[in-house]
Amino acid sequence: MRKPKVPPLRLSFLGATSTVTGSRYLIETADHRLLVDCGLFQGYKPLRLRNWAPFPVEPADIDAVVLTHAHLDHSGYLPRLAAQGFDGPVWASRATRSLCGILLPDSGRLLQDDADHANRGGYSKHHPAEPLYDEAQALKSLRLIRPVAWRRRFEPVPGVAAWLQPQGHILGAAAVTLEQAGTRITFSGDIGRYHDPVMPPPTPPPASDWIVVESTYGDRSHGGDTLEADLARACRRVLARGGAVVIPAFAVGRAQLLLVLIARLQQRGELPLAPLYLNSPMAADVTALYERYAGEHNLGRDDFALLRERVQIVGSAEESRALNERQGPLIVVSASGMLTGGRVLHHVCAFGPDARNAIVLAGYQAGGTRGAALAGGARRLRIFGEEVAINAEVISLQSASAHADADELLTWLRSAPRPPRGVFVTHGEADAADALRQRIEHELGWSARIPEYRDSVDLHA
Repeated sequence: MRKPKVPPLRLSFLGATSTVTGSRYLIETADHRLLVDCGLFQGYKPLRLRNWAPFPVEPADIDAVVLTHAHLDHSGYLPRLAAQGFDGPVWASRATRSLCGILLPDSGRLLQDDADHANRGGYSKHHPAEPLYDEAQALKSLRLIRPVAWRRRFEPVPGVAAWLQPQGHILGAAAVTLEQAGTRITFSGDIGRYHDPVMPPPTPPPASDWIVVESTYGDRSHGGDTLEADLARACRRVLARGGAVVIPAFAVGRAQLLLVLIARLQQRGELPLAPLYLNSPMAADVTALYERYAGEHNLGRDDFALLRERVQIVGSAEESRALNERQGPLIVVSASGMLTGGRVLHHVCAFGPDARNAIVLAGYQAGGTRGAALAGGARRLRIFGEEVAINAEVISLQSASAHADADELLTWLRSAPRPPRGVFVTHGEADAADALRQRIEHELGWSARIPEYRDSVDLHA
């Protein structure tokens, strides 16, 4: 008797290969195309140029998108995809939908501002410089996003079932599981910490035939010290010499955590009561969202009350410029976390040349970003077409990351009910991805591989 024909289920890796950015995974069946994540490439110029290249498949032929979470390396290409003809549903957790409502328009504004600044300064090779997308296109793309409840099965495209499970990391972050004709694949998204002060631990993956796992910190440990202890040491030293502490922070998750920890340290008298500023309108809006989604994280009413008491919100651009004229001791938390744009660049220009000050890097710094250059010892940064001397102390806080480290990644994989047929290691630079691949093979005894950009695999084979 002839076996029934199994429909095709093909996975193609259109991003997050040998890099921690540009998360894009294409699932193809006989009749439909589904994209898991729709992220921006960031960092090195050859990667950023992929944002401008024609998308590997016609955007209008993609039927749906499922987002793991709202960070721009997972969601930030959506306005561009929509502007090129995609008009299907975008499925995401409720909190991810709310966060995209803040992050994507802000990204469009920053891209437009950067283009305008380049045109005024005349330092772009393009005449005129154009943004990848603008605020209006970002706002238009938000209409496509459909919220879905945790663990509720839904069909993003006919014949494929899906559900989302909480992953910690940031508000709304999910693992995505897809199932078709008895074959199941789970995309880890970004995996959170098991003892994060803000977010709950990640959910164990369901039984799956295939797992796509991130490897951002696949080759290292976050160390034994707590972020609070690291932060106290760093800030205390700089404030004691009358310096300004500039903390580039991701507006979602890390900014809220850092502000809460600093405010608690000041409340307990473990840090001096230096002025504490949040100079990121987007981070301020995100903080309000955390308060709205109170059941999905570990912050309580007392924490939000403390933030309102201790943190001075910098609103207008005029207030931001005035802050650059102030002298320390003071602490400024501002986006973006890898110094790729935003108001924090103006603070680096203002405070970076003074050796009394410090720039505190509080999260992963992707290769090719200004943050990575600083972490690697650079003493000059090119900002707004000019070279800025960095005489300030540069401090890297590995404990500040919202990503699981190598041991925690193995813990998450090990919590699966049964071994998968194979694991695809993505979303990590080459050394990190290969270190995790080896540990999966040697410690778990599972098959693991690192896909190349645009590799494809038949998941039914």
